Amino acid sequence: MSDRSARERILEAAAERIASDGIDAVRIARIAMDARVSTALVHYHFATREALLAQALEYSFETAGDVRDSEGDPVTRLRAMIDQCLPLPGELERDWVLWVELWLRAVRHPELRPTAAKLYARMNRWFRDAIEEGGFDAVDSAAVADRTLALIDGFGVRALLGDPDMPLERARAEVWDALAGDLGLHAGARSG
Repeated sequence: MSDRSARERILEAAAERIASDGIDAVRIARIAMDARVSTALVHYHFATREALLAQALEYSFETAGDVRDSEGDPVTRLRAMIDQCLPLPGELERDWVLWVELWLRAVRHPELRPTAAKLYARMNRWFRDAIEEGGFDAVDSAAVADRTLALIDGFGVRALLGDPDMPLERARAEVWDALAGDLGLHAGARSG
């Protein structure tokens, strides 16, 4: 197998293991076993746990890119984008756990902060592009994207934690209502 496919297997195994066990409990030997590679190869690609976490997050972001290419009218596209950013069961929930791990580690390990900033910038650009391409006039797309991401983070954490007052459906509705308001959509499009 090529080095690239081994690296991808390592990243996938790391993402799964970090999400299930937490970064502090992750053992390189276990990731190597899950990826069917040697521990030496894991160490070759990733010098530290922080580097492994950063790359696993970027890998998750990249592999979710297929879904991120939402199509349809601007409103449908933005609704789908919100769904792709909330901790829906499955891979999106796993990705959320990785994000939480990044947030916690970046507070204590400044070398992870650029990774967080880079991923947020990409998410912001994704929302800005959708807003601008949607033809929403007189809107500061960067500010709307930042507010939308902040709402997704706040409501998403509560939904991920199983807060009974913030199920996923409510989180989705709250984020959409705020975004629709920012975009000046009429009441029917806001609630529909």
